[in-house]
Amino acid sequence: MAWRNHSTITEFILIGLSDDPYIEALLFVFFLGIYLLTVMGNLMMLLVIRADSRLHTPMYFFLSNLSFMDLCFSSVTVPKLLKDLLSEKRTISVKGCLTQVFFVFITPGTEAFLLSAMAYDRYAAICHPLLYGQVMSTQFCVKLVLISWGLACLNAFVIVLLAINLDFCEAQTIQHYTCELPSLFPLSCSDISISVDILICSTLLHGLGTFLPIFFSYARIVSTILSISSTSGRSKTFSTCSSHLIAVTLFFGSGLIRYLMPTTGSSLDLLLSLQYSAVTPLLNPLIYSLKNKEVKAAVRRTLGKYLLSSDRHMVTKTGFLCISFFVPTFSHTQ
Repeated sequence: MAWRNHSTITEFILIGLSDDPYIEALLFVFFLGIYLLTVMGNLMMLLVIRADSRLHTPMYFFLSNLSFMDLCFSSVTVPKLLKDLLSEKRTISVKGCLTQVFFVFITPGTEAFLLSAMAYDRYAAICHPLLYGQVMSTQFCVKLVLISWGLACLNAFVIVLLAINLDFCEAQTIQHYTCELPSLFPLSCSDISISVDILICSTLLHGLGTFLPIFFSYARIVSTILSISSTSGRSKTFSTCSSHLIAVTLFFGSGLIRYLMPTTGSSLDLLLSLQYSAVTPLLNPLIYSLKNKEVKAAVRRTLGKYLLSSDRHMVTKTGFLCISFFVPTFSHTQ
């Protein structure tokens, strides 16, 4: 392996987001809040979809998988970022860096396929409502999710192989807050032209391969919506797709720009990475809950069941305490 040519390199140095201790403290509080909200929001989506039988449909099956991927994606980068914001020495081992490169690709890669599957689901529901139950069967939905994981894993393995075969000399400072393959290229003292071409081809193939089905699905959806005569019918039909369109725009917009533009280590690189690795996983559950009447109704039903069960538990516990108090007293008076 190429690592034998530079076995003396055991770790990389991450420049992070700032060198000012006060700014780092503010950033720590800010991103800690983002991460906690991300975890709570996506766990809430998983819990609600699992608990409410009315959401046991293909669309919400994909949405639950999307929430799980957002939870994983955020956990790949943000905890390490939080640790570095509190540390004077921001380093990561070579193996840790390669592991992060792998998961930075597999999680958004799977998410891209899931967004594509969700677009096809909306196309089937709006354009072919009578055949929807047959087209989007349980077996077909499970196959789509498994294919999403498999193709994303294959792409991530290719990317990791590119990183493993890079030759690093003395440069060890990564101009980024996390390990991403484009940020490793400037550290290599070997020819990276082939690796850059493979990364671009992989990004285009993966990105366009998942974005084009979304584009064509929504082209047919828009055509169907325009054929609806009533204005209320149009707005109601489009409202079922607006949340997904916002999520697609946020995810693909920042991700494709980050991996197709040359890496400069600028603030724009950092902002784009933060957009799709920290901000988008936070916004997705908000988008799908605030703009979706079914999810909001399911949240109210789930909270209502929880509060009702809590009240019953409290009444039972109170009754037990009262009995425990009065029974010994009665026995003593005898």
